Parts: sequence; C-alpha cells; structure tokens
Amino acid sequence: MCGIFGGVSQGHIPNRTLKVLALDAKRRGSDASGLFYYTSAQQYSAIKSVEPIDSLVKKNLGNVTGFFMGHSRLITHSPEENQPVILDEIAVIHNGIILNNHQLWSNYKQPPIGELDSNVLPMITSELLKGDIPLEQIAQQILQDCIGVVNCAIAIPSIGKLLLISNNGSLFVGQYNKGLLFSSERTTLVKLGCSSISQIADFLELDIPTGVVKGVSIGDDPGRVKVALLPSKDKVQENLLENPTVYIRRCSNCILPETMPFINFNEEGVCNFCLNHKKRNPTHGPELLLELLKDYRRAAGPEVIIPFSGGRDSSYALHIAVKQLGLKPIAFTYDWGMLTDLGRRNASLMCSALRVENIVVAANIERKRLYIRKNLLAWLNKPHLGLLSLLTSGDKHFFRLTNQVCNQTGVRLQLWGTNPLEVTHFKQGFLGIPPKFSSERVFAAGIKSQVNYQTKRFLKMSQSPRYFNSSIWDTLSGEFHRSISKKSDYLELFNYFLWNEREVEYVLDEYGWERSVDTRTTWRIGDGTAAFYNYIYNTVAGFTEHDTFRSNQIREGDLTRDKALTLVESENRPRYQNIKWYLDILGIDFASTINKINSIPKLYYR
Repeated sequence: MCGIFGGVSQGHIPNRTLKVLALDAKRRGSDASGLFYYTSAQQYSAIKSVEPIDSLVKKNLGNVTGFFMGHSRLITHSPEENQPVILDEIAVIHNGIILNNHQLWSNYKQPPIGELDSNVLPMITSELLKGDIPLEQIAQQILQDCIGVVNCAIAIPSIGKLLLISNNGSLFVGQYNKGLLFSSERTTLVKLGCSSISQIADFLELDIPTGVVKGVSIGDDPGRVKVALLPSKDKVQENLLENPTVYIRRCSNCILPETMPFINFNEEGVCNFCLNHKKRNPTHGPELLLELLKDYRRAAGPEVIIPFSGGRDSSYALHIAVKQLGLKPIAFTYDWGMLTDLGRRNASLMCSALRVENIVVAANIERKRLYIRKNLLAWLNKPHLGLLSLLTSGDKHFFRLTNQVCNQTGVRLQLWGTNPLEVTHFKQGFLGIPPKFSSERVFAAGIKSQVNYQTKRFLKMSQSPRYFNSSIWDTLSGEFHRSISKKSDYLELFNYFLWNEREVEYVLDEYGWERSVDTRTTWRIGDGTAAFYNYIYNTVAGFTEHDTFRSNQIREGDLTRDKALTLVESENRPRYQNIKWYLDILGIDFASTINKINSIPKLYYR
C-alpha cells in the first residue's frame, strides 16, 4: 500500500503545499518514492528513489507550474521496480494491489514487464489507445479488468491528458487556486484549504500540458531497500524444525493440556477453564447494534472506522458492516512491519469488492523491525515464555492511530472485529498471572491489570540486561493506548454477532479471499509473527494458541473434541516459509535460532 498525490495548475504551486502533500503520503510508507512532473519546454521528468518522499520533493521540486504527481511506498524490490511506472510514455502512480496482474498480461497478449502489479495499468492504457478507444472507455475497462484495489493517476503527456481512477474511493480531488490537487486522503486537501473536495467515484479526466518524457532517473542509496519475498524451500533448514509427538494429559472436555499455566482438573478430568466458562449470549444480537448505530448515521460521508488488517476476522467484519448493517465505513490499516503480502492482497481484495476507502498508516518499518530484532536476540539469550509477547508489542499503536484517524476524518465511531474466542490466558499465565475468567477482553485492560502485568514482566526482564533496549518506550506506550487509555464510541462487532467459523470462511471464499499455502488454518495467516511464536510455544510447552482457540469453540458448542484434536495436529505443524521470512527480514540466522529454540527444556515428556 502507498500514498499518491499530485496537482494540475495554471499557476505556481508553492513549496509549502508540496511539503504537506509529501508528508501526508509519507505516513503510508517511506521505503520508496517517486515523482513525475512537468518541467518546461514541453518536457516531463521522472525520478524513482528509495529516499523518503519529502526528501525527494525537497531535492527535485521548486514551485511547480503545470502538473506533478508523487508516490510514497511501503516496500519495493529495487529502485527500478518502483513507481512511477512508465511505458510508451504513459506514466502511472498506483495505490493498491492488482491481484490478477499476471492474467491481464495474457489477456492482452503482451509479455509481462517486471514484477510490479502496477505495470499492467500503462500497458492496458497503451493497448487501448492504439485502437483509438476514448479515455472514458479506457478508464471503465481498467475498472472492469482489474481485481483488487485500484487508485491511480495515469498521465498521458502525448495527448495532454490525466486519468484519475478509483474503485474504492481512496482518492480525493479539490480545487486549489488556479487548478486542483489530488491525494489519497481527504484530510490532506482539507489541511491545504482546498474547496469543492470530492471523492473519485470511478474516474475523472483532466487536461495537463502536452509534452514528451525525457527519461527516468534513479535516486540514491539503494541499500535501504528491504526485500520481503517469501523464501523458497530449503530442505536442510526446514528439517531443523521439530514437530514432536507429545505425550501430554489434556482436559476430557476441551483439549487444553496440563502444561497450560494455572490449569487444574476435577475428578472427571474436566479443566477449570471449562468449569468457569460462560457461554456467549446471542440474545442482544444485531437488533441492538442497529439501534446503537442510529446515533452515528450520516446522510453523506463515512460513518465508522473499521480497524482492518486484511485478516480473517477484520475482513468478515467489513463484509458485515457493509452488507448487513448498511454502514459507510473507512477501513483503517496499520502496517507495523509484520503485515505480509498475503494480508495486503486480501485487504486489497475486500476493499475493492466492497468499494470501501482504505486509509493506511505505516510505521517506521526499519525502526520497528530493529526493536523486534533487539527483543528477539534478548529473548534467545535468556528465553522465557512469558516474555514472548515483546515480539508483538509494536502493533499495539493500532489503537492510538485509530483514534487519530477518527479525529482527522471527523468519524466518531470505531467498530472492531476482534474475535472473542481468541482469548488465550497462557501468554500472561507464563508470567505468573492467573486467568480472569470473567473478563470479556482478549487482553488485560485497566490500570490495575496493566500495573500487575508490567511489574511481572519487568521482574522477568531484569534477569537479562539485553531486554532493556531502545524498544522499551515503544512497548510501554503501545500497551498504554491499548489497555489503559479511555475508549469512547468504541464497539466490538462480535458482541452483537455470533462468530461462526464455517459462516466466516464461506463468506470470505465467496469473495475469493486468499488462503495460505503452508497451513490449513485461516487464522492470522497475514501476520508475519504468529508462525514463529507458535513454533516456540509448541516446541517448549506442547501447545499453541490454536489449542486455546479450538478449546473455546468446544465450550461454545461449535466444535467436537475429536475434530479439535484433528485440527490442531495440522495447525501446529511448523510453517517453514513464514518462519524463514520472519527471521530473514530481521536479519537473524535461521539455523542458530531454531537450534536454540529446540534446546530449551520442555514442559512435557516426549
């Protein structure tokens, strides 16, 4: 995902305006950037770089007259494969992911050029222009052909035309002095004082200066580019991963094992987690939610922010919001460095299919991954199952940023798709914190709970000084915003809709939602961290969060015990490619890491 922006003007567009546009686009990702702009004497220049977009603008653009467009991207394979994409002197910047790009090359009988999905956009435009197809029909054909999110600007200098196209509404235009500006987000144009701001619905055709493209220059410092491809299989490394046969006592009702912290069994072998379980009450249901939503309805504009990862539950929540509740949502995605390409593709699919605007904010990915690396190296030096949560603490800023997006867009309501069956208990249990069976949250909320949790964690961290690194403030502030800061206008969808796995997967399959090739589960397959920490839990304790999830389903009457045992046998198998991807992007050696994990004393007999 990325941010795009630009402008068409008969007068000068000042540096301050360019800076605001660039900075707002930068928050969607700063690993790569690009510019395409009118210079003078009927010429256009293009530059691709791995510099942040604000630096690129500062170096290359003064006050602009005529036309310019820019792009800031989260991640790329090389500067040459960055945007703007230029083919047959047609320049394109694109926000989104086209899922059927390989098929489109074949459909148009053209050999694929490069790896970027965006490359098909100038190809389609060029091929249709050769047939004298009007621009309006070209835009409609692109919308018809492309599966996935398409928010793009297609500049055709040879005929002096610009096409702005959007199939989910994540592109806005506004009047500005003697021209107009466009941006991925409305708030940027509001900030700049634009008038008559509107959301692109399908396409808009504009005039730009005619001219020729001089060429494409490549910016500095290609060493910053991070490769994030799923690795091919290496059988030698893969064979290091253990999948032991575990001889372990389990609850006679659910499948929780005796290695679960604070578990005990009665005379019939039923665990205390089952005995204290309160079945979810469906009676308040959708009718109550519809009543609560009345205060947030609007005649026009977005009504709700839905935190959205592209994962199973948030994708289903987006479907429910649009199709059953009739809401006009904005999907908000926070990319903290562990969102996989699979997650991004599913986010693109759902937002395009439901025509939902998707606001994306990217963290400083290099810094976030550096924090994870430091915490993982500290953990490997002094392993403790209660401290594994440090590896995922960077994503807790999702809560702070969701509030920020609400404030910027003027939308009051947050509708979260958190699955109540995801409560695990054991992650805090390994710190010595007993379960709160009455809690309805999947995390420890409230000041008292957090003080207890952080105190226990601090005591364990104090056994190794490497835990006290530069990530601490990021960790603590994220926990504050998730668990302590006040939440108003905040609703959980699955407090009103019962979550049923068969229904969820059926609905998502109807959209063509993509599953992972290395596991049968659909849970957390877009999360780059889950396969790694679950490997550790399974290796050391003989169970994972899949065991707790399936046990919760058994208690709800959604699953038989025999079926749950069959499922976790498959779901707990090591996911080599995902684990390898995770360690590669952190720059940590696979073999030494897995050998260290395998050597940790086990909590069970083998």
